[in-house]
Amino acid sequence: MKNPTSLLLVEDDQVFSERLRKALVARGCEVFVSGSCAAAMVTWRQDGPDAAVVDLRLPDGHGLSLVRELHAEHPERPVVVLTSFGSIATAMEAVRWGARDYLTKPADAEQILAALRGERLIQSNSKEVPPETPSLDRVEWEHIQRVLTDCDGNISQAARWLGIDRRTLQRKLGKYPPIR
Repeated sequence: MKNPTSLLLVEDDQVFSERLRKALVARGCEVFVSGSCAAAMVTWRQDGPDAAVVDLRLPDGHGLSLVRELHAEHPERPVVVLTSFGSIATAMEAVRWGARDYLTKPADAEQILAALRGERLIQSNSKEVPPETPSLDRVEWEHIQRVLTDCDGNISQAARWLGIDRRTLQRKLGKYPPIR
């Protein structure tokens, strides 16, 4: 498959989206930038881009819901999730709802285009890294993300299922995911 000629970029971080837009335009893509779920759906329906790149955290909704809607409207168009808050649970959910791939930031334009084509870029200077045992903090983060996904994002219900106070769960979710 070749690179898409037009692309919907759904990202609320204006600095990041502008940088990524310029990199994608330099590679021959026409890029439509939307900062919210509602604006993204309007662009998806009106302008008909060939593919979409969606952030998970958006001001008016969750990127997974948007992936589901985009895929339902045009299942033939690839959608890739790009997020700073990656977890196995959300990656599985994204693919289940129609995402072709799930990338964590920072990802460059070449990696995104490869994911939209259904390929994986392997860095030539990277060495084979042996699998590591994840830290306890990372395992906890993954478990919280899985429970939160099972609760459809309802923090109060997830806190009950986890057996912790809702405010404690909100504090844990407000932190960046721990490094493996």
